[in-house]
Amino acid sequence: MDIIKIKETCLYVSDLAKTKAFYNGLLKFEVIGEVPGRHVFFRVGSSVLLCFIAEASRKPGSLPPHFGSGELHLAFEVSKESYAATKATIETAGIPIEQEYDWGGGFLSFYFRDPDKHLLEVVMDGMWERGKKLES
Repeated sequence: MDIIKIKETCLYVSDLAKTKAFYNGLLKFEVIGEVPGRHVFFRVGSSVLLCFIAEASRKPGSLPPHFGSGELHLAFEVSKESYAATKATIETAGIPIEQEYDWGGGFLSFYFRDPDKHLLEVVMDGMWERGKKLES
């Protein structure tokens, strides 16, 4: 098997309008699909972020049902050169940064939350290269 990457990631959210305002309005992710009362999808670089209302996606339909709950985690990657500017953009948008972490080897990341309290992280490019292990 030769899987290249994770193409899409899914979060379960409580309010599509708040989700869209956060990911599209504040983070500037392009909306690529939307069904009122069910989901909104965003393009994030070469990946896709799927945001579903859990109870709507839990119902059987043309695709297998799925759902979840809780404060989930995902990370977005930026170049080392744009890391500081990305962090400043998040702070300027009024989004509190919970923590910044030094992973060693010149790699930093920072954490913040979306409206559903999902833990989002911004990591520097190269942090998870093949064969590379983190110091911490």
